[in-house]
Amino acid sequence: MGMPLWADCPNCVFYGGDFDPDNPNANGLANENDATVGGNPYGAATYQNFVVNGGLFVGGLFTNNLSSLHPTQGYWEIRQGVSEGNGGTLIASGTASGANFSHVPTGRSGFGYTEYQDAIAGISVSLGDGTYWFAVVPNDVPVTAKDYANSGRSFNSNTFGLNSMGTQISNQQYFNSSLFGANFTNANNEGVFQTFSSGVVSNFVPEPSSLLLVGSGLMGAAVAVRRRWFS
Repeated sequence: MGMPLWADCPNCVFYGGDFDPDNPNANGLANENDATVGGNPYGAATYQNFVVNGGLFVGGLFTNNLSSLHPTQGYWEIRQGVSEGNGGTLIASGTASGANFSHVPTGRSGFGYTEYQDAIAGISVSLGDGTYWFAVVPNDVPVTAKDYANSGRSFNSNTFGLNSMGTQISNQQYFNSSLFGANFTNANNEGVFQTFSSGVVSNFVPEPSSLLLVGSGLMGAAVAVRRRWFS
């Protein structure tokens, strides 16, 4: 049954905030693995940071994406020590499908795309105090020629913090994509506000013994979604 939407997520411990389509600076950044932007393990990924104080047992992750994809699985990562041009240390990663992956409309939209929450459930990652970065990339890799013909795009919504929760370090979100020539570059370099509409879900803490952009083009500035005003 997958992860619930943010409004129904009592165990959420971090959330960047809602996408606001009425904000003239609203934007988004490519976050996808599909026929147009593909790769291994993804074509493009956004990384949002969050700060852990007092330890955390992560049970789920999600990103809200302006999307025309129909993914049946999602790839996820948690990293530590990310900086400009440096992916840091991979703490945990995986691919979720079936009951552990959901692709559900949030009720918001922008730039001609419906926003979906792509959520990962059923993971078990114990984190100590510190700053971490996470990504959730919807995976809609085509199988047949028809799939290629019906390919779409996905952009992680950015946010100015509406309904946000938890702690992050401002201006330290990153974008990684070999297709776009980005090696863990600060998201500000791609022209988006530095916070993504992404979240972290906690499970109950176990006993100590059990702990362990939407332009029409593909390259350049088309990586980021930009609002265009017409006279």
